Amino acid sequence: MTQRPDGFPGPNRPEESDEHEAQGPVVRDKRRLDPETGAVREPAAPAAAGPAPGGPDVVPDDASSLTREAELERQFAERTSDLQRVQAEYANYRRRVDRDREVVRDTAVANVLANLLPVLDDIGRARDHGELAGGFKSVGEALEQIVERLGLVRFGAAGDPFDPTVHEALTHSHSAEVEVPTAVEVFQPGYRIGDRVVRPARVAVVDPE
Repeated sequence: MTQRPDGFPGPNRPEESDEHEAQGPVVRDKRRLDPETGAVREPAAPAAAGPAPGGPDVVPDDASSLTREAELERQFAERTSDLQRVQAEYANYRRRVDRDREVVRDTAVANVLANLLPVLDDIGRARDHGELAGGFKSVGEALEQIVERLGLVRFGAAGDPFDPTVHEALTHSHSAEVEVPTAVEVFQPGYRIGDRVVRPARVAVVDPE
């Protein structure tokens, strides 16, 4: 409606009525099936959303970068420490296995050689009595060379200072000719493999008066 000069409302102008009548009511058809073809209608694609705040265009500040770098350095230090610990444990395991293997080998060799000591004693007595000759001499010397290559060492001689860790005293006497306990006679030689005594030397000991 229009406003008259006297202040009372007047009739609408023709152009405003025509525009309102031309627009008419707005009808939106939301049916899934087309009433004319019966085909299923595809849903309308939603409008593309604009970039969200803080999206990929946002550059992290310096504080976030420093925090991330510190976290990476901490993880790297932890992995390095774990690797070093594993390497140290493996090295200790290898040394322990090698040491145990060597002990088992030495024990096995010592047990075998201990069973050969009576034969070596017979060869020694035969040599002392001049009976080591001919084929028996060759066999005896070959056996002595074999046990020597396996690490068996003979020890014990008259005049050695008495050592209870390697000597076994069968007799005791006193003499002014010695200043310390001394093995003056060897009844049976001793044998060792490295630092391990397979059999002590059995001796006669003379103590100073």
